[in-house]
Amino acid sequence: MSVQQTISPVDGRVYAERPFAPRAQIDAVLDRAALAQRAWAARNIQERAAFCTKFCEALLAHSDEIALELAWSMGRPAIQAPGEVRGCVERARFMIAAAEEGLAPLDPGPKPGFKRYVKRLPLGLVFVIAPWNYPYLTAVNTIIPAIMAGNAVVLKHAAQTQLVAERFFQAFSEAGLPEGVFQFLHIAGATAQSLVRDPRIAHVAFTGSVAVGQAVSRAAGDRFISVGLELGGKDPAYVRADAEIGFAVENLIDGAFFNSGQSCCGIERIYVHEALYDDFIARAVEVTNLYRLGNPLEKGTNLGPVVSAQAAAFIRAQTEEAIAQGARALIDPAVFEADRPGTPYLAPQLLVDVTHKMRAMTEETFGPVVGVQKVGSDEEAIALMNDSAYGLTAAIFSADITAAETIGARLETGTVFLNRCDYLDPALPWVGVKDTGRGHTLSVWGYEHLTRPQSFHLRLP
Repeated sequence: MSVQQTISPVDGRVYAERPFAPRAQIDAVLDRAALAQRAWAARNIQERAAFCTKFCEALLAHSDEIALELAWSMGRPAIQAPGEVRGCVERARFMIAAAEEGLAPLDPGPKPGFKRYVKRLPLGLVFVIAPWNYPYLTAVNTIIPAIMAGNAVVLKHAAQTQLVAERFFQAFSEAGLPEGVFQFLHIAGATAQSLVRDPRIAHVAFTGSVAVGQAVSRAAGDRFISVGLELGGKDPAYVRADAEIGFAVENLIDGAFFNSGQSCCGIERIYVHEALYDDFIARAVEVTNLYRLGNPLEKGTNLGPVVSAQAAAFIRAQTEEAIAQGARALIDPAVFEADRPGTPYLAPQLLVDVTHKMRAMTEETFGPVVGVQKVGSDEEAIALMNDSAYGLTAAIFSADITAAETIGARLETGTVFLNRCDYLDPALPWVGVKDTGRGHTLSVWGYEHLTRPQSFHLRLP
């Protein structure tokens, strides 16, 4: 029987190993979900909320264990990992509270002699295909609102973080959630793609690469089911001439290097007005050199390895290509003793003298490297920020909120930030444009993709 392995980036050993589910088990899981969903949909929102609230409490109770698992599985420093559990619970609780409004019947207004309204009904079985980089935060965006809406959920998590699926299941079990409402499958990516065509699945939520997202979309297109896709990103930031320079540097360097740069909404390119450029660069180098790269289980580490040696090789190659094309690297890897070619450990890097002819400024890097480019005006910054195949978030640093809103309205992006970055507010829809995907999660709008409208047009006796 073939198995799914989690190779730890910390030391290269096999951290976890699980057998792939055979076809009979997959069918049993889907059948059980379909059956459980019908009974679950009959429960009211308050009952569903009680189970989901207990899930939050159960997950928090295992925070310390989860922190160690994340450090071993994906290399995030153990001191930072509990923050993901807290963020996961924060989003879950928000979506539980938002369900009353998000699932409320819609009233089109009075019509003499008739009663009219629109109910929101669950879709049925929601299939969540989750990534490794923020394994709890990305998965919960769909799981909790799907269950609150009356759907059943089957989760397939990335091989790198397959234990997260088991943690979700553990927390729901401890919460007493009825059997079959939430389940998981350890299956290969190709098997997951094939399941999109299964008639028992009514909605697919996928987070990952553009190529796989396109394959999922094609498979779903044959069935007319809904799909939510969160794909690539190359998120930009613009530091205007009126920005508070120290604040901008501190936030943007953190936005670029937190989680070793492995964030869909992490900052991958920065445009700085020429009036502040030299000062920005000097401060950015100083802040970057303060990072401590190393074993994520050690307390002094605030920058762990990237997810694999292969990922590190891609990041290094992209950086070296940019340098060969004229970019300059401002950080000496020798400052970071843990940086070792051929391993997942690599130093953070600032690139200057960059242009959009370089892949480092146009293709997703997903690592601790950020390019910084000088601009002379808002117009130039807007043009460069929009010169991308992606559009998840864009950050502006400025003292002028009116100017920021004017610039933001012209940006091809799902979220506009002012004086912050790399953040997800559960009160706002999480959405991308262009190759970043389609659909949205979170907020009251997040319930739209997890339900279908049913219209009632009743002539009064």
